[in-house]
Amino acid sequence: MTATLSIGELTEQLDKASTEFNEYCSSLSEEQFFYQPVEKWSVAQQIKHLVSATNMAALAFRLPKVLVRIVGGKPNRKSRTFDELVAKYELKLQQGGKASSRYVPKPVPPSAGKEKLLKEFSKAMLKLSSALQKNWKEPQPDKYIAPHPLLGKITLRELSYFTIHHTRHHLASIQKMIAKK
Repeated sequence: MTATLSIGELTEQLDKASTEFNEYCSSLSEEQFFYQPVEKWSVAQQIKHLVSATNMAALAFRLPKVLVRIVGGKPNRKSRTFDELVAKYELKLQQGGKASSRYVPKPVPPSAGKEKLLKEFSKAMLKLSSALQKNWKEPQPDKYIAPHPLLGKITLRELSYFTIHHTRHHLASIQKMIAKK
């Protein structure tokens, strides 16, 4: 996706990423879902991580714009494209970037419930896409920035791109982990 995505395309991609993620994770057995690999996150932990990250992103789209401006300031550049944002994120990961402590999930026991966790994730993604669609008009997502723990200050359009890619990144990670097991 080299072009800039419109708000409609962003919400469509957020919904698509959410659906793909939920469909795959729903198909996993309880054992696969809660399996705790050594030095890695379980599927359940990855979902908890995504819920935290997505809820924080949704907050940026739900707050009054004046507060977003106070917290983030004004951008001093144009928004990156989806591909440019993904390349920056992947580079940060290759350089050893990891989730900051507030986004590192604790172990999740099976009693947390697979369906409940997946519902939490769907709800977080829906909150984000709904807030984006309801509260923002073009070109506003390019005119506001929010702090990101790994990427620094990014525009809200880039935050949307990040959330789409981040969801797909964790889906690929889960698929790879399940294939190895």
